[in-house]
Amino acid sequence: MNALLAQLDKHHLVVELLNKCNFPPSGEKISCAVSGGKDSMALLILGVAAGCEVTALHIDHSLRVGSENEAVVVEKLATQLGATFISKTIRVEPGTNLEARARATRFEAMPEDVMTGHTADDQAETVLINLLRGAGLAGLAGMQRNQRHPILALRRSETHRLCDELQIQTIEDPSNTDTKFQRNRIRHELIPLMDAISQRDVAAILDRQADLFREDSDLLNDLAKAIDVTDAKVLAAAPIALARRAIRQWLTDIYPPDAATVERVLEVARGVTLACEIGSNREVRRSQQRLQIFAK
Repeated sequence: MNALLAQLDKHHLVVELLNKCNFPPSGEKISCAVSGGKDSMALLILGVAAGCEVTALHIDHSLRVGSENEAVVVEKLATQLGATFISKTIRVEPGTNLEARARATRFEAMPEDVMTGHTADDQAETVLINLLRGAGLAGLAGMQRNQRHPILALRRSETHRLCDELQIQTIEDPSNTDTKFQRNRIRHELIPLMDAISQRDVAAILDRQADLFREDSDLLNDLAKAIDVTDAKVLAAAPIALARRAIRQWLTDIYPPDAATVERVLEVARGVTLACEIGSNREVRRSQQRLQIFAK
């Protein structure tokens, strides 16, 4: 056993943080997205410490000069920990929505069940981003507390402290301080201002609120599933919050509908119109008190 692995077995901070994590049982195979930053490197360390058989996946976006060298840093840690290492190179062309396109392309290159190093601070930022977009309860619930986000209960300061105490070489992504990206302005400007105004740790509050929103959202989703969305009379008579959720659940198999599309379907259910477009060259029609989806 090498020196780093030996430290994990008895390191006080590793034990403390693992108690807050949500990794599967020891011996299970997991894949972790590891960029080389402190959060993802902590994810890799804690996954190994939890006894899982870890594969570290590194994606090079080819967006920075020398980015191909970052894989070396991740591979070094993976090797020290006895984890499998896989590196992939993808191309993301410069242009609008770069951050979102890079994220989408990154996840397309990884398994659906890949774990990420998102922390409670990331959760707080996500809640604020979704609030600014006008999201409903589902958006304000943020990321799910599941095995895809096993360190979501940890604070960013804890993952950074872990890497510092274990003297782990990490990578600082300069884009994380670029304020042309909305998330960075929220992280470096908005949340510190909210902390100062409220004189409280706003990230912790938002993280707790996300849990409350998720519980409410899950309950409403379960109630909405009991509605026969194709029965126009039943849908029109249902409480509006449940009717809207039932329509979203129905149409999400095609694509997640926006609020305007949901309202158009409600108009059809109420008999205001006989049909409406829902996108993807499809429409919802009402016939004999039933709603059906047709290709145009």
